Amino acid sequence: MLFFVVLSTIALAHGSVIPHIVPVPHHAPQPYKFGYSIKDHHGEQHRQEAGNGAGAVVGNYGFTDDRGIARQVNYVADHAGFRAQVKTNEPGTANQNPAAVQVISNAPYVAGVPAFVPVGPAVGYGYGPLGGNVRFGVANYQQELAGGAVRGYNGQLVPFL
Repeated sequence: MLFFVVLSTIALAHGSVIPHIVPVPHHAPQPYKFGYSIKDHHGEQHRQEAGNGAGAVVGNYGFTDDRGIARQVNYVADHAGFRAQVKTNEPGTANQNPAAVQVISNAPYVAGVPAFVPVGPAVGYGYGPLGGNVRFGVANYQQELAGGAVRGYNGQLVPFL
């Protein structure tokens, strides 16, 4: 019995030891710079970015595909927010400046072309928490662009009403 009391006392004493917490050193933000460029038979894509260590970031990214369609985005992110300039010749774009983005388009204006042509129905399945009236599933939105390329958006858990 004495052995059990001694063992219990040791176990309780060992369990009440406060663990030593090692402080994690704080490192101030450092300036950085990176970039890449890839050229192959599909075209070219690139990105460059630099940060000053005080929260400001300047960079650009873009691509040119094998058909000559190109997009170049130059951006600045700092205490004044995110600002971007988009230069493109993509079909269906126009010179417009939504939000803090400047869009410069060289694409020719094509009248009478619908902005969105659905290729097929969006199919979803699942159950709805509101008596089965609200459905969640997988939706695929896609549109055939000039030149025959199909680009699309695939969203998970898109509500179907």
